Amino acid sequence: MSDETASDEKLSHIDAHGDARMVDVSAKADTERVARATGVIRMRPDTLQVIRSGTVAKGDVYTVARIAGIMAAKRTAELIPLCHPLPLTDVQVTLSADDSLPGLLAEATVRTVGKTGVEMEALTAVSVTLLTVYDMVKAIDRAMVISDILLEEKGGGRSGHWFRA
Repeated sequence: MSDETASDEKLSHIDAHGDARMVDVSAKADTERVARATGVIRMRPDTLQVIRSGTVAKGDVYTVARIAGIMAAKRTAELIPLCHPLPLTDVQVTLSADDSLPGLLAEATVRTVGKTGVEMEALTAVSVTLLTVYDMVKAIDRAMVISDILLEEKGGGRSGHWFRA
């Protein structure tokens, strides 16, 4: 589905009276669902070097941030009011250093078998992963910038496979 097609569709979280509502997915079939999201945190080169060296006072930035992202994916329905709570079957979060930013690239892939997709879970995982990085090193670099959080691809359900071109 292209972005133009998506903008022409009716908003499913709005009822006939214009009120917000949770979408009823009870009639939908369970299918495999997957979503992958990415985002970045830019920082000073010396901040990136401290993270790489593993000498951050709060601990291992990579491990703590990845675990925070996984936990966030599992709690998305508690954070986003109209999201359905989903039984996630897999959450993978990676963080990789990128000298060209300089900073870290976060990627989350989330899977389930269910009636609705896991896009919000993947986006939430990336967001919280990056916020955790910020929290862990803000004492040495408060000017870090979190940006470019976006859905890269999703699969499953009626609309099939979508990926960012």
